[in-house]
Amino acid sequence: MAQETHSDTLTAAALTLKDIARQAGVSLATVDRVLHNRPGVRPDTVRRVREAIERNSFQPHVAAAELARGRARRFAFVMPSGPNPFMQQIQAYLGEMSAWLAARRLNVEMIATDVFDPSVLAASLEALSGDYDGVAVVALDHPGVRAAINDLVDAGTKVVTLVSDVPSSRRHHYVGIDNIAAGRTAGALVGRLVGGRAGKVAIVAGSQGLRDHAERIFGFNQVMASEFPDLSVLPVLEGRDEDERSEQLLARLFGRHADIVGLYNVGAGTQGVANALSKAARETVVFVGHDVTALTRRLLLQGVMDAAISQNPGHEARAAVRVLLALARGEPILREQEKIRIDIVMRDNLP
Repeated sequence: MAQETHSDTLTAAALTLKDIARQAGVSLATVDRVLHNRPGVRPDTVRRVREAIERNSFQPHVAAAELARGRARRFAFVMPSGPNPFMQQIQAYLGEMSAWLAARRLNVEMIATDVFDPSVLAASLEALSGDYDGVAVVALDHPGVRAAINDLVDAGTKVVTLVSDVPSSRRHHYVGIDNIAAGRTAGALVGRLVGGRAGKVAIVAGSQGLRDHAERIFGFNQVMASEFPDLSVLPVLEGRDEDERSEQLLARLFGRHADIVGLYNVGAGTQGVANALSKAARETVVFVGHDVTALTRRLLLQGVMDAAISQNPGHEARAAVRVLLALARGEPILREQEKIRIDIVMRDNLP
């Protein structure tokens, strides 16, 4: 199958003291005096230099250290193609890091591909061999993808799995939440919010081949089976995180089961899930999903969605870059700093 990729470079060349001097309208020597707090510079000039430094998030000592290391480094982020709001948030946060990345002589590129198709995802990873120092990938847990990750590692590329893990591969690190715990949390919320009613619970996932989705479902089912015996969990629907597909699958399920009282949306496709609930007039169905986006915020405020299991996309973007940089430098990973928390967000505590 043909590879489906798209590349978009987010960073420009690394900033230098000359760039700061040009923006402030002063000489390089003047910038040096300001940086070292030497006398002989007018207050207004000091202000302009410091504003230029702050505006660009410029860190001269970091930039000098990276320059001494030699060539710039290239990282690739292999992300799902299609309109997934949470993944778009991660990409947006990476874009906001451009000055930080430039100061460290890092170029980060986005590679959009079909992460639900193992052959397409594996081909996308194979195409990166030899071109990048590090790769962060939203990964499908499949033998072909695992082999592609291992080949990258064997070729000297640092590989981090992002959001969805492939623990049996030789990837160097995983950046994301504990998805079994996230699923258990969703199960506890659905079970308690149903309020003692008996009935069925529907699950909509992107794909059970995605490790994060499979682990969330596992955790959810654990809690359902052990704590809520009056609730029967229906077979998982796989909507590939697509709105239209998720809506169609759920609409058919509502047509077959009049006694659905709870719904767990494991991944994206949230608008489709909400549409199906509305068209079937299932206002009393408890709806728990994932991530705080513009859409889930609106659904929470409207009372369509009861709770969202949230993870911080900005933290995940920063952690993935920091981990790849530490691996490339041969430095230790600050595991506590890079640990991604699970948050429960409801209408009353929306951030």
